[in-house]
Amino acid sequence: MHAAAPEAPRSARPGEPAAGDGAATRARRLEVARALAEHLPGDCLLARDEELRPYECDGLAAYRERPLLVALPRTEAQVRAVVRACRRLGVPVVARGAGTGLSGGALPHAAGVLLSLARFDRILDVDPVARTARVQPGVRNLAVSEAAAPFGLYYAPDPSSQLACTIGGNVAENSGGVHCLKYGLTVHNVLGVRGCTIEGEVVELGGAALDGPGLDLLAITLGSEGLLLIVTEVLLKLVPKPERAQVVMASFDDVGRAGDGVAAIIAAGIIPAGLEMMDRQATAAVEPFVRAGYDLTAEAILLAESDGTADEVADEVAAIESVLRSAGASAIAVSRSEAERLRFWSGRKNAFPAAGRLSPDYYCMDGTIPRRALGDVLRAIGQMERKYDLKCMNVFHAGDGNLHPLILFDANREGQWERAERFGTEILELCVSLGGTVTGEHGVGVEKLNPMCVQFSPAERAAFFAVKEAFDPPGLLNPGKAIPTLARCVEYGRQHVRRGQLPHPELPRF
Repeated sequence: MHAAAPEAPRSARPGEPAAGDGAATRARRLEVARALAEHLPGDCLLARDEELRPYECDGLAAYRERPLLVALPRTEAQVRAVVRACRRLGVPVVARGAGTGLSGGALPHAAGVLLSLARFDRILDVDPVARTARVQPGVRNLAVSEAAAPFGLYYAPDPSSQLACTIGGNVAENSGGVHCLKYGLTVHNVLGVRGCTIEGEVVELGGAALDGPGLDLLAITLGSEGLLLIVTEVLLKLVPKPERAQVVMASFDDVGRAGDGVAAIIAAGIIPAGLEMMDRQATAAVEPFVRAGYDLTAEAILLAESDGTADEVADEVAAIESVLRSAGASAIAVSRSEAERLRFWSGRKNAFPAAGRLSPDYYCMDGTIPRRALGDVLRAIGQMERKYDLKCMNVFHAGDGNLHPLILFDANREGQWERAERFGTEILELCVSLGGTVTGEHGVGVEKLNPMCVQFSPAERAAFFAVKEAFDPPGLLNPGKAIPTLARCVEYGRQHVRRGQLPHPELPRF
């Protein structure tokens, strides 16, 4: 059993207006505003409709909800005061960073306070000897590397949104990036967090030491999507900037063969710094946008980066080229300068915004699969395109099997959003049936609650709720996210599956 929690809001679909506030909502807003105003200056509390609307969604704009209030504290003491007041009044609290998340993890609660940590934007310390950075959660991902650059260091996780996304959001979703194959996800690059529980208690988990006493609660909080505590400070691991880096760009005349090329690289014992795939629709969208030099005749391209000393890179690049030629690459190019290397990556990092060149809207998925299944999954997605009569751009963190299909649709055309949603759900359920997961780095949020019913059994979901209850007994931190209730799973009508028990009809068992 788990503690009762406020139900998640029913999210508006594209084009659907939000319902007007009733007398009860206005009275509740006034009550909560008065309680918070005792602890926050006037410019730290937003209550008017025009002030609330910019916060009604994160990067998953298909789901929208206005919060009751928005709080923008500047200090940890103010965060504690806000949380304590909300705890006393039974008000849900949803933490938010830059709002770049793609799973609705920062979707407000209609009866709750949206707690923005945008003003927690200070880099508190960079220690070049210990190779660490201590930062507040509102610091942008890229800003950490910029601050560490004078010491020859950088922060390895690099999501496509690294120019805008914040460390707090990265911690919440366990973000990765194009270099996560070699350097790991956020969980592998965070040494400690400081945060505030729903009771207003400040806790510190992890730290600079190699190990600590007791249970590893740090690992539980990384990727917990704001369900367990409000993060106010993060200790990050920095790594030395490599002496040299080069990218091998390989063209393939078949997407399945490109997927096989990824598996061949890993099977050869090569762990590139980055290993990414883009299909023809993706390269066609980004090439006019960034002029990266992509082969537009190829059905798919692979980008494999090697970094290290000059000799290490030369040897590894030669090995990657050999493997990819044997895997059927039709053309291979190697970056000849740092500018060209960055240009090769620019297309992959700008794939999401470039999708707007092809479609008014897109829906980005985030499942993971065993690498050996890449080719088969790409072929299956092609079949789904015909089934749902929608196009799909495919970009992947191919090295670790993390898929980012971009389903293209027009929300203004009747039925297209619903088809896109079903298309995405089928991709995620296919991932689970092949032994993968419903998310690699974007989180579950509200978007993947239904596929979570497929991946996890009732006993497993109960264990998740037990962890939630241990940290947040009243269930007020980001309620209705990440973990589906039994009632929701029954309503969804899907059964938990184990690997191989729910094979896709067009695919072999694995």
